[in-house]
Amino acid sequence: MRRAGLLATGSPFPGPARGVCQDGEVNTVSDASFQDSSPLTRSRLAPNPGPMSLDGTNSYVIAAPDSAGVVVVDPGPLDESHLASLAAAGTVELVLVTHRHKDHSEASARFHELTGAPVRAADPEHCHGGEPLRGGEVIRAAGVEIRVLATPGHTSDSVCFHLPDDGPDGSVLTGDTILGRGTTVLDYPDGRLGDYLSSLDTLEGLGPATLLPAHGPVLPAVDAVCREYRAHREMRLNQIREALARLGAQAEVEAVTDAVYPDVDPSVRWAAETSVAAQLDFLRS
Repeated sequence: MRRAGLLATGSPFPGPARGVCQDGEVNTVSDASFQDSSPLTRSRLAPNPGPMSLDGTNSYVIAAPDSAGVVVVDPGPLDESHLASLAAAGTVELVLVTHRHKDHSEASARFHELTGAPVRAADPEHCHGGEPLRGGEVIRAAGVEIRVLATPGHTSDSVCFHLPDDGPDGSVLTGDTILGRGTTVLDYPDGRLGDYLSSLDTLEGLGPATLLPAHGPVLPAVDAVCREYRAHREMRLNQIREALARLGAQAEVEAVTDAVYPDVDPSVRWAAETSVAAQLDFLRS
């Protein structure tokens, strides 16, 4: 089943910069080779599997077939072997970061040191030698047109990268805004449900573009997945409405979480509470 609740086991990312993304299952895999993910992209799996990162972070390499240069998206956690493999994929012209969570951005400064390539992100803190990304911007690098889409909701600085010439319907690198399996946690109060629903509208407008997620497998059509995600959010909102009807309109996050996620594993209780808080904010505003 694609859509799962917060039933993962194990330990989430430690510390305040934890990699909040997954509202679902756990699966681990050890293969760290490059995989062809679309006509213009390859991916390499970072060695950071866990309950919130699924198999690990997919770092993508973008390049036209005849290009010696490459663009790297989400160099991931600080792992020297992983970074060395990414650096050897071609002459790195540019590094792009989908959002600030450390399982995507932690290695950005080190990768800039290794390659000299500018790192660009929406959050200036994670830019190294490059300017902050702007929604609506068009980047041309490694022989590829890359369109920057502002897609806040998972975090306020989340962006996606649309490759309109990648195959017959194009592709989109979604970071943690949409995953290859399970659903995304909104990192409230930085991530907001209203913003997230608007971002789903933006991505659905791309039609059946290939979905290249930062966690989990490639999926064939982003528009169909957006509709599934919206249905999942509506289901959760209805569960919270029902809980509020029983508990009272001003019920606290902890009580609503108990009602909506009665069997959640203690290791991911914080993720359940974060999701509930985001949805309560949406309903009450």
